[in-house]
Amino acid sequence: MIAGRYTLEREIGRGGSGTVHLAHDEVLGRTVAIKRIGILSGEQAALERAGREARLAAALNHPHVVSVFDLVEEEEVHWLVMEYVDGRTLSEMVRASGPLEMTEAATYLAQTADALAEAHEAGIVHRDVKPSNILVSDGVAKLSDFGIAKSADDASLTQTGLVTGSPAYLAPEVASGSSATPASDVWSLGATLYHSVTGRPPYEVGDNLIGALYKIVHEDPPRLPGDHPMAGLLSVMMTREPENRWPMHKVRDQLDRLSRGQRSTVTAAPAMRVNGERTGAMPTVRSAPVAGPEQPHRRRAPYAWIALAAVLAVAAIVAAYVWAGRGTPEAVEDDTPTSPTTSETTSSTAPPLSAEDTREQMDAFITSYLSMVTTQPRKAFDQLTPEFQDASGGYDGYIGWWGTVRSARLADIQSDPSDLTVGYTVDYVFKSGSKDTQSVRLQLQRFDDKYLIAGEG
Repeated sequence: MIAGRYTLEREIGRGGSGTVHLAHDEVLGRTVAIKRIGILSGEQAALERAGREARLAAALNHPHVVSVFDLVEEEEVHWLVMEYVDGRTLSEMVRASGPLEMTEAATYLAQTADALAEAHEAGIVHRDVKPSNILVSDGVAKLSDFGIAKSADDASLTQTGLVTGSPAYLAPEVASGSSATPASDVWSLGATLYHSVTGRPPYEVGDNLIGALYKIVHEDPPRLPGDHPMAGLLSVMMTREPENRWPMHKVRDQLDRLSRGQRSTVTAAPAMRVNGERTGAMPTVRSAPVAGPEQPHRRRAPYAWIALAAVLAVAAIVAAYVWAGRGTPEAVEDDTPTSPTTSETTSSTAPPLSAEDTREQMDAFITSYLSMVTTQPRKAFDQLTPEFQDASGGYDGYIGWWGTVRSARLADIQSDPSDLTVGYTVDYVFKSGSKDTQSVRLQLQRFDDKYLIAGEG
């Protein structure tokens, strides 16, 4: 018995950080997982890691994080007491049954991304996101092993040149020796996505660690086929420059959309060629998350939809990058400001939009709008018409309501091109901890190549 209350039953796991046993908590009468850390006199680094895991995991009271209950000592050995998840890891699932179906993978990864988004908001970087650290039981995913996670308040965890984390899932900046950031977790979750839907890691490491790290740092990231529903999302997660990766909350919302069988609003464009050479696929971002209830709303800043002239302009930029020896830009977002010349050309040469194209644009606009209401409220407010801004009480009235909302997640969306109205259901989580689900209908107005929110129906 450990610490007078935990009876060991059997070993259920073994890894570099210690052995894990199934145990029974005699005091509370529950099954737990308990990890043997090390002997006090000889493994100080392992003990520090265990303490860090206990502290950081305990700070995240999240349904998709494996809970840590206690860190106890018994005869100069430390034991980390954790929630027991009776399931399999993502890596075990893929190994047993092959690649996951898209919606199944999106479901588990959306839950993991939600946990990581909260960790990032709390200033915590996990640093070892990988399939074997995601446990699944009864359709619920839980992220484990915060042993090498780093809080903003922690001192440096590594010596110069020491790489932490699993090599096949490391972000390029971490593989080259830089400190991990939230963007590094986004890459690692993208690498996990790739493994989940292809059945193989993004990089084969084997015995050649140096060779694998070289590929991660210097070669183009792996990609899914252009027609794969997750191809575009992967391309904005596994992009070499950390500043070009999507933030975790935006990734979560796209995964949540895919888990419900809806189309992603970011799609991978076909690979482009310059002088016969492939320059790589560039994703076209149609946008990200949605709107809110019958409360003050916001206005969309100019929203340029890429038509033929804009595509040609992007191709010219790609060619310039290639000829200049700068490589290919990883992503182009459709709300990137364009020059007056490009906008005018697009307006004059774009063919009339079909009802389906208009519906897709409206879906993407509303999705993009809701992705900003809690993270960039000023930009979201700019997506209201001036009249609706006034009706919403100006920015003060707008933020007076949205400032109470922690997250707004789109559950369903139905756009009607005939009258430019959008109806949707949104799940709210408030900063107070309460939750609410509401149905909303918005009236849009179209101005040349952009939409604005004109009112609520």
